[in-house]
Amino acid sequence: MNSSNQSEKIDNESIDDAIAGGSRSSVTVIGLGPMGRAMVSAFLKRGYEVTVWNRTSSKADEFVSKGAIRASTVNEALASNELVILSLTDYDSMYAILESVSEKLSGKVIVNLSSDSPEKVREAAKWLNERRAWHLTGGVLASPSEIGNKESITLYSGPSAIFEAHRKTLEVLTGTDYKGEDPGLAMLYYQIQIDVFWTVMLSYLHALAVARANGITAKQFLPYVSEILFTMPKLLEFYTPRVDSGMYHGDVEKLAMGLASIKHVVHTSKEAGVDASLPAAVLDVFKRGIASGHADDSFTILIEILKMSGARS
Repeated sequence: MNSSNQSEKIDNESIDDAIAGGSRSSVTVIGLGPMGRAMVSAFLKRGYEVTVWNRTSSKADEFVSKGAIRASTVNEALASNELVILSLTDYDSMYAILESVSEKLSGKVIVNLSSDSPEKVREAAKWLNERRAWHLTGGVLASPSEIGNKESITLYSGPSAIFEAHRKTLEVLTGTDYKGEDPGLAMLYYQIQIDVFWTVMLSYLHALAVARANGITAKQFLPYVSEILFTMPKLLEFYTPRVDSGMYHGDVEKLAMGLASIKHVVHTSKEAGVDASLPAAVLDVFKRGIASGHADDSFTILIEILKMSGARS
């Protein structure tokens, strides 16, 4: 048997073992921050045998009293189960924990639910594959309080056979949305949604700061901001086919009109004594669109301005 055939045989045996591991009701969770703790609780409630490890060992005390198994070392945590779920700050944390025990990774399925960039995820998947471990990327679109609720969603990508084998266990945590074989794809979908989430939430806080400076409470503002957000899905539905086809005609609105509008937001913020850096950043993008000759086009032309800016940086 030549070396390439032998390698293929080992890979096939490895994936078969990893798939077989999907029938077991046991899991290791590494990382006991708020999200990791919520995941351990969900598994315990469903009768899973859960092994836990955290740098600060005392964080596991509560779960040990409820039946979880405390691993005293990362080696023990890995040895306990084929399926290992990571709930860490980022992928650098994964290396910090697993690099020194990389010889123990062979045959393991590492489900990394930490956040990072798609490229760093792809690099991590390659690193694990080189150590004969399988990597599933997860992007959790839920807060810790929503873990255990099938209405919540986690995005996954990586080897489809590995995902399908462990889907039942992963669905203890949330519903699942499998995005494909590319390990970076789930993280890409995750980050672009987080992009929208934090931008919207910060704009809400900015608007509320202006409101409060003028004696308007959050409660008084709530129905108005809710109405704006209620209209957003229809607007997105309208603009989606236009943006996909590169149609930026200003037949509905013009960029010049948007520029005047956001200028007024900046002025209103300053009059209220509120930091205007957020609307000023939006104004800067509008100004660049105008400077590029798009005053009579739709504001959606700004997607091309943003792409050009990224290419320059």
